[in-house]
Amino acid sequence: MAGTHPCLSCGACCAAFRVDFSVYESQEHGGRVPLGLIEPVTDSLCRLRGTDYARPRCAALTGTVGQQVACGIYEWRPSPCREFAAGSDACNRVRRQHGLALLA
Repeated sequence: MAGTHPCLSCGACCAAFRVDFSVYESQEHGGRVPLGLIEPVTDSLCRLRGTDYARPRCAALTGTVGQQVACGIYEWRPSPCREFAAGSDACNRVRRQHGLALLA
């Protein structure tokens, strides 16, 4: 997969973190995150479905972590997903947890 973005063969972050974001990022409140992927937390906070388990896995993640993955809502993903940086300390920490090589 030369030239392919490393996230497309990883997905570790989507299977490691709880993803909380403002309700205003949901379709119901004028945002873009599909309602079927949202779990309410408080009046102002919601969570991506599947990320609040002991072994989290975002419900929008398709494929096999560490092999080939994709985000089913990439264009509509919430801000924590948009802000997560490939190769960051957090990225490399969860890559290591999944037995994947670190990114530079």
